[in-house]
Amino acid sequence: MDDREKLSALRRHWDASDAGEFETEHEIYREDAVLDYPQSGERIRGRRNIQESRFLQPNKKRFAVRRILGGGDLWVTEFVLTYDGIPSYSVSIMEFRNGRVAHETQYFGDRFTPSSSRTHLVEALT
Repeated sequence: MDDREKLSALRRHWDASDAGEFETEHEIYREDAVLDYPQSGERIRGRRNIQESRFLQPNKKRFAVRRILGGGDLWVTEFVLTYDGIPSYSVSIMEFRNGRVAHETQYFGDRFTPSSSRTHLVEALT
């Protein structure tokens, strides 16, 4: 699988994630894939367990990909994951092996109020 095919697979994955298409969303993973959530201290082993954990998640989710960067076997997706209307700024690091994701780590960052001390230095992100 070349980089174009991996990028296409990632786009298909995130589009399916946003649409709630659980089978398509999880085609990208190897059967023995591992998913880590460092902030909650969780590791999920196996594609079916990853899929079930997401299926059982009760919140209404939306995914808005900001950018996908990578090459070879390492790819990073920056996206906004919105749970029940509340955005969480997120990064997914995916490691491919033999054309499928073997390991993914997801990091989440919530909004915070900017410091007034730097107001004159910044511009608002959209």
